[in-house]
Amino acid sequence: MSSASKLAQRQTLANSRLRKHADYLRAYAASRKRHSAAMSWFLAPQITDGAAATAASRVGLTVGKVIGKAHERNRIKRRMREALRRHVDLLPAGFDLILHPRRIVLTMEFAQLERDVVRILEQAQEQALPEAVRSARNSAATPKAPGPSAS
Repeated sequence: MSSASKLAQRQTLANSRLRKHADYLRAYAASRKRHSAAMSWFLAPQITDGAAATAASRVGLTVGKVIGKAHERNRIKRRMREALRRHVDLLPAGFDLILHPRRIVLTMEFAQLERDVVRILEQAQEQALPEAVRSARNSAATPKAPGPSAS
């Protein structure tokens, strides 16, 4: 296999990253904080401004100084980026996802970190479903009991 074909197969996060501070602020304002064992995360729909609209999903990582020294924060971000890179296809289209890893990400096994990231991405996909699809799926799954008749 040539190196050119290896590069073509490798997925990257280069075009899927949140870069502007305003995008982070908008995503925080438009979403609710959710938690997992190793991190907190936010999911927000992207704003569609005609030509400026992008249907591609984007992901952002924030690791605050409270987590540790610079080399520890950088290691956490490298591990998170690699786990996300392997599963970038699971990002819900048209949404921004922000991840806040906890310090435990430094010491946990990479396989466990990857499972946690995949679970978050699957939960984000479920949340990204339109409300109508979710309610239709829920009503089909659970039969409704007959209510009292209005006389």
